[in-house]
Amino acid sequence: MRDAVIVEAVRSPIGRRAGGLGEVHPADLSAALLNALSERSGIDPALVDDVIWGCVAQVGEQAGNIARYAVLSAGWPESVPGTTVDRQCGSSQQALHFAAAAVMSGQCDVAVAGGVESMSRIPMGSARRAGPGAPASDKLLERYDGVEFSQGIGAEILAKRYDLSRSWLDEYSLASHQRAAEAVDGGRFVEEIASIETPDGSVVSVDEGIRRSSSMEKLAALKTVFDPNGRITAGNASQISDGSAAVLVMTSERARSLGLAPLARIHTATVVADDPVAMLAGPAPATAKALKLAGLGLDDIGTFEVNEAFASVVGAWLKETGARRELVNPDGGAIAMGHPLGGSGARLATTLLHRMRADGIRYGLQTMCEAGGMANATIFENLDPGAKH
Repeated sequence: MRDAVIVEAVRSPIGRRAGGLGEVHPADLSAALLNALSERSGIDPALVDDVIWGCVAQVGEQAGNIARYAVLSAGWPESVPGTTVDRQCGSSQQALHFAAAAVMSGQCDVAVAGGVESMSRIPMGSARRAGPGAPASDKLLERYDGVEFSQGIGAEILAKRYDLSRSWLDEYSLASHQRAAEAVDGGRFVEEIASIETPDGSVVSVDEGIRRSSSMEKLAALKTVFDPNGRITAGNASQISDGSAAVLVMTSERARSLGLAPLARIHTATVVADDPVAMLAGPAPATAKALKLAGLGLDDIGTFEVNEAFASVVGAWLKETGARRELVNPDGGAIAMGHPLGGSGARLATTLLHRMRADGIRYGLQTMCEAGGMANATIFENLDPGAKH
């Protein structure tokens, strides 16, 4: 039976809003990652059967199937197709699932999956404001008693449901910054990052969102954003960011023929849907479903990436799964580094895969919440015979 392996994974640095990547067109940012993928793997772009790219705000510079524009901007052959996926924050993780399915089914021998979001140039919510009306129809609102569909409100619901105090959320967020800073200082991101040259000739090579001077006192001073009596602040939520990431997928047989050593096999991929009002509770059932499909237990997984859309998302997931906190986002997450929506799924995969290789971890799992109450989960297997849990 055909399998799907990842032979290369690379990401851009994550730029702060209006930061170092703010002047880079998202098609050009995507193109830079495509070329980094090609250069690092040595693969001829003409061999790529499809580029499957995640993007959430598909308007303006991100409209018109940005995957195709990225291929052309990269200078790749016109014969390489591209398509763009929207599963909200999980768009590029879903792109990876689609690429794996295409490879395993024989529709593709070689596929690229990834994604991009330039939140400096295309502000969050731009797609919703692009035309008349709202995504939620009258019938949909009637079904849910006219409730507001808000990720921020969903984060507050999770904080209350799982009794996650403001101090716990802030402490978790501070730890995210500290872990990310330690990862940078320890060179853990060097192998996974491709530097990006900007239009003015400067080069961005490190993540810009990490706050080394953060403290519990500073986080406690921030006002809540969605509920005056709530617990969610800008400090315990993910940052608005710019970024892109890409992974190269093919069968293990194809990899051998090209002389490429896989980073990992895509062992299991799944998606679930949950309550769209609480919205962000999906990662736990997605994790449970992935483990069941894989025939694995939680203790078989040596490292996790759970997207830090809000600290309460990770807190809820920890309480539901009982996972060991030290194994979850050990190099920090979106609270410290940023969350470039359509690119985050592939960014998580890139960080996870490089950690698995560096630390000799056999199984890794990533999951993330998505607007509308959905969540993807992916389990990767390190094929190195010496890999451990």
